Amino acid sequence: MVEAWFDVARYDLREFFEEQELDYDDEVVIRRELSPAGKSRAFVNDTPVNNAALRRLTEALVDLHQQFDVLDIHHVNFQLRMLDALADNGALLAEYQRGFRQYQTDRRQLSDLIARSENAGREMDFLKFQYEELQRAELIEGEQEALENELARLSNAEEIKRTYGAAYNFLAESEQNVVGQLQEISRSMSATRRVSGELGALSDRLDALVIDLQDIAKDCSRISENTEHDPVRIAEAQERLNVLYKLQKKHAVATVAALLEIQENLERQLGGFTDLGEQIAQLERRIAVQEQQLRGQARLLSERRKIVPKPFEEKVHALLTQLSMPHARLQVAIQATENLTPTGTDDVQFLFASNIGSRYLPIKDVASGGELSRLTLCTKSLVADAIPLPTLIFDEIDTGISGDVSLKMGLILRELSDRHQVISITHTPQIAARADKHYFAYKQVENDRTITHLRPLTQDERVRAIGVMLSGNPPSESALATARELIQG
Repeated sequence: MVEAWFDVARYDLREFFEEQELDYDDEVVIRRELSPAGKSRAFVNDTPVNNAALRRLTEALVDLHQQFDVLDIHHVNFQLRMLDALADNGALLAEYQRGFRQYQTDRRQLSDLIARSENAGREMDFLKFQYEELQRAELIEGEQEALENELARLSNAEEIKRTYGAAYNFLAESEQNVVGQLQEISRSMSATRRVSGELGALSDRLDALVIDLQDIAKDCSRISENTEHDPVRIAEAQERLNVLYKLQKKHAVATVAALLEIQENLERQLGGFTDLGEQIAQLERRIAVQEQQLRGQARLLSERRKIVPKPFEEKVHALLTQLSMPHARLQVAIQATENLTPTGTDDVQFLFASNIGSRYLPIKDVASGGELSRLTLCTKSLVADAIPLPTLIFDEIDTGISGDVSLKMGLILRELSDRHQVISITHTPQIAARADKHYFAYKQVENDRTITHLRPLTQDERVRAIGVMLSGNPPSESALATARELIQG
């Protein structure tokens, strides 16, 4: 298990913790566990995280410089970050980036809405066609049932006329019509209705029957007289029903009420397309205002950045001269771009020329490993007060330099460590002597395995270790004296 504690108060990492759904605290504990089976797990404040999240976090906290690594001074983003730190652009840049994030979010939303609108154009045409087809049909709830009844009656008109005419004649018109005969019976029974209640009740029931039959006869007469075979009306009703049946089949429903509901839904959807167009217009207006504000902030950022390069280049040159690179030059190139970026409208690049007459080229294309190490140390020492650098680990950046240069490099590392945590892995005594603490790394064979150990040195052990660097093992008395002088100096 490897565990490390970090103070992250200055690193502005709240957004990362929120993105990863981690509880934020100014004190962060990062732990990596390796099992004997080879599996590993990572934790941030006791919450499991994946390797990608762990890598993003630790890159912000530990900066490892090795002789042949691609150092972050290569990266344009870091170069711009240093420039903004020296220009004291922190607050303005943070305000710009908040607006830029919203601007990017709104632009993505606008693109989505436009894409939806383009797709919706075809969809809207289809929905509009369906809606207008239903609207032209002028649907009326209950119409289908009425038409089906009417069509059935018209299709059987002759039989209905004949049957109901005959019924009327039998009930009320023939010589022996039923109504007339029942009326005779009713008159006969009425003479005896006072004899008893039973007879009176029968007489009342017969009178009611006569009245019902008279009404039935009238209805039969009306139906017979009003029923005519009408081919024109039959065709009209059938045609109208065909329209309704066709629409029902098309929309997979069985009633006019269901068609009316579909019509209402289509109307609502078409209204939604109108709302989409208004949303696009509103978003376009908002983005235009945002862009205008961002460009104003970007211009101010650029103006402040352009003040920094000359004094920064002069200071870097002075430090490089101390590190035996008197002819090396750094040039900060700032080019304006048209597009808004997360850092404004400037394209910033550090150019380097190591010798007199050399062309200025991007650092990654021209500087050697040793030159990069020294250039990195110089630039980061200059921005140490202005930027929250991570823990800096320098792995033998002193390779290939002389004793006097090593001494000056050790002094720069010492000054840098006053404001940041610096770890240097070195075989150079002038650098080792500048440290606050000295650890010794060594290997031992234990049970047929090679184990690497790391232990802090006492003051006397430290003098001896630096003496060994100066003269060999065992160190000479003069080497030990020089070691004490270096540590005290």
